Amino acid sequence: MITIHRCRIIMCAQVAGVLMVGGISLMAGDPQTSQLPSGTTQNPQSQGASTAGAHSAVLDAEKRPITAGGFAERGTVVFEDVASAAGLTHWRHQMGSPEKKFILETVGSGVALLDYDNDGWQDIYLVNGSTYDALRGKAKGPRAALFHNNHDGTFTDVTESAGVANDRWGFGVAVGDYDNDGWPDLYVTNFGRNRLYHNNHDGTFTDVAEKAGVTLGNWSTGPTFGDYDGDGWLDLFVPGYVHYDIDRPPVPGSSQVAFRTCQFRGVSVMCGPRGLKGEPDHLFHNNHDGTFSDVSIKAGVNDVSAYYGLTAVFADVNNDGRLDLLVANDSTPNYLYLNKGNGSFEDMSYASGYALNENGHETASMGIAVGDYRNNALLDVYNTAFSDDYNPLYRNEGSGNFSDVSYQLGIAEVTIPFLGWGTGFLDYDNDGWLDLFVGNGHVYPEVDKTDWGTTFAQRALLFHNIKGTFITVPPVKGTGLATLMTARGVAFGDLFNRGRTDVIVNQLDGVPVLMRNVDANQNHWVGLKLIGGNKSPRDAVGATVYLTANGMRQRRDVLSGGSYASSNDQRVRFGLGTATTVASLEIHWPSGKIERIKLSAVDRYYAVEENLGIVPSVYDAVSRPTARSPAK
Repeated sequence: MITIHRCRIIMCAQVAGVLMVGGISLMAGDPQTSQLPSGTTQNPQSQGASTAGAHSAVLDAEKRPITAGGFAERGTVVFEDVASAAGLTHWRHQMGSPEKKFILETVGSGVALLDYDNDGWQDIYLVNGSTYDALRGKAKGPRAALFHNNHDGTFTDVTESAGVANDRWGFGVAVGDYDNDGWPDLYVTNFGRNRLYHNNHDGTFTDVAEKAGVTLGNWSTGPTFGDYDGDGWLDLFVPGYVHYDIDRPPVPGSSQVAFRTCQFRGVSVMCGPRGLKGEPDHLFHNNHDGTFSDVSIKAGVNDVSAYYGLTAVFADVNNDGRLDLLVANDSTPNYLYLNKGNGSFEDMSYASGYALNENGHETASMGIAVGDYRNNALLDVYNTAFSDDYNPLYRNEGSGNFSDVSYQLGIAEVTIPFLGWGTGFLDYDNDGWLDLFVGNGHVYPEVDKTDWGTTFAQRALLFHNIKGTFITVPPVKGTGLATLMTARGVAFGDLFNRGRTDVIVNQLDGVPVLMRNVDANQNHWVGLKLIGGNKSPRDAVGATVYLTANGMRQRRDVLSGGSYASSNDQRVRFGLGTATTVASLEIHWPSGKIERIKLSAVDRYYAVEENLGIVPSVYDAVSRPTARSPAK
């Protein structure tokens, strides 16, 4: 039985597994709640999106909605938007029409950080959307963008020469060296056929998805690479969202929608995802020959309920050395599959506490952040959710069990007016404690015409970690945190090789936002580029690293995917505070091998290869940006 700890917003009770919400009786977590009879939803306030009920408007001192206000005149300046100076703003994301009449137009696209040419600097890949005319061949479609890092704070668009324009209706991206050749590859999900871009080692890519057997079809979202069976080769998981027919769009009252009307707070809006048919998930096993086999059913992760999957990530949440699988589902319960070690998974979604929030109901989960925010060697999980609901932080209690502690930590209520997407744990001030970033933006343009206290474009949220508790960092006027965005994909990494975590945002129908970290701290750091040996994936996805400095033990993991439909810098980096030495460094490789490495200095990156230790690399010559760089 599911335990409901508290019901703050709406009256609810549970008897014999039946959830009473607003006077409506539903089976708790029943997948059929997404296919309810017309006019009936789990939340009477919203037909299509799972929320916790209507909230009063939250306004700032100038009577602006808090999602587009609440700015501080002064305070800590953490980020500056340098996208224009970096040369990124000539590219613009486009998805459908400005009116956003259908759900296909609202979800937006992801972004990836990768060093595609192995020069030691992170490059940027922004996934494109598309238009109906382009989909029908009546117009040229928007293209994705690959930006090469020029090492001086600027980037050059190399999309055409690299061959990664996608020219399909794009959504998600994951980075992984699936063929173990030492070069990162890209998997891009679409409405329609997906792409697997193989890195040709010469600055170009070739789409091999057809040959590899991973094109799928219909609507795929946020993928993840991970070696779930421990054979040393990256496998691929692809969540499905909504089964969508471009020729029969989900119009209220049609056979495509379970409702006669689609409304949010009494206002007519686009339909979905509730009331629409879901799209199943897929797990592809790597055959070691450039092809993959669909093992979804055999592995037990085929999503028989066809929940609305948006983002997935492989991560070892119970510390048994095997990669588990988390899936953020929109308006349906989340999935947590624990790896059984025999090529299959056990669905522990409800038993673990991850399926639902502490109120005992599903959220409209968009993004996933994974990190050890308490420095106790356990991975915690944070999900972003819809407006009129809070973002749950699931504290890892050990053995794959989680508790929603958002209200305990005081970071729940502030998120309620916001609609969250990409998210991540990051140590922005290098003090050794993981902070938390959330990119926000609404899906209904109609909200700008209401007095609900929310807006279509929204500012980001940043929570500063103070030894396991969080405080909200004020958005200082004119800085990155005060930038209003229709954020979707968000990726985190050190774009300027300064030992600082920067943030790149792919906006819906907007130009990229590049939040350069300008925090004034003088703390030290160290970073590692891991290279797997013969029995691990070459890019070391799935590796876990423990570092001890200042008497504190930190954990970092090499992951692919997460946030919302995005992929982060896969180098691991540790903030050291005032420490100038590292007491110990322990690497748990995907192969199961444990190695201890001695670092001779801090404030730099090292390349570490399994069985060989620190090896010569491009990082030995990497320097700080030049004087003409906006990153100086």
